[in-house]
Amino acid sequence: MIPIKRGKEIEAMRRSCRLVTEIIEKIQAILAPGITTAEVDQYAAHLIQSYGAKSAFLGYRGFPGNICISINEEVVHGIGGKRKIRYGDLVKLDVGIIFEGWIGDTAKTFPVGTVDVEDLRLMEVTSTALMIGIAQAREGNRVGDISSAIEKYVLEQGFQVVKDFVGHGVGRRLHEEPPVPNFGKAGCGPKLKAGMILAIEPMVNRGTGRVVMLPDGWTAVTEDGQRSAHFEHTVLITKKGPEILTLSEKDIELDCYTR
Repeated sequence: MIPIKRGKEIEAMRRSCRLVTEIIEKIQAILAPGITTAEVDQYAAHLIQSYGAKSAFLGYRGFPGNICISINEEVVHGIGGKRKIRYGDLVKLDVGIIFEGWIGDTAKTFPVGTVDVEDLRLMEVTSTALMIGIAQAREGNRVGDISSAIEKYVLEQGFQVVKDFVGHGVGRRLHEEPPVPNFGKAGCGPKLKAGMILAIEPMVNRGTGRVVMLPDGWTAVTEDGQRSAHFEHTVLITKKGPEILTLSEKDIELDCYTR
């Protein structure tokens, strides 16, 4: 069963998503050469706690971090540790919180200093693919319409989607039905209805879409060592179309989010 949120449940999700959006922007502000991913994780932990929220990731299926911090070839689920952020890195922050019993979930990729043109294009393509997928999150469409739109655009741009990890429903629990792949066939999958809330999150690689797992059992890296980008929004399906619950003021200003 795919949960349908109504009334006060939707308002609670809006509050949690507004908060996680504010939190990820504050974490981004401390990203700088020389800081370790452990220091970023600890800052995130204190910040989340200061808002009266909890990390949705810490302890989830044994995950040891407060947020996911993935650098360059690390695709997703990176754990804070001794690795230092360097000038020119692509840093992916994936932040999930529990606030008033509801999940807020979002992810963004941030350049630290100047990155090369192809990295900038990778970020733009990934964020644009997210918005193209969200445009299909309409009542009466199917999950496959989101998936197909994302994959088609990414492939047209010469990049590859990661197929090992997918988006998901979200609400009281971090992962609810339905799975939302970033690849697939239009017209397939569960039908979308108003009140569904989905975390849509394309992960896109410069080279192969294949990944391998590090010995920590969590961190996924690109098989060929090339860079990856990751963007995620939590989206409410309404009668009038998709409502992005994790949209920030900066997102609205950025061209890559508004095209």
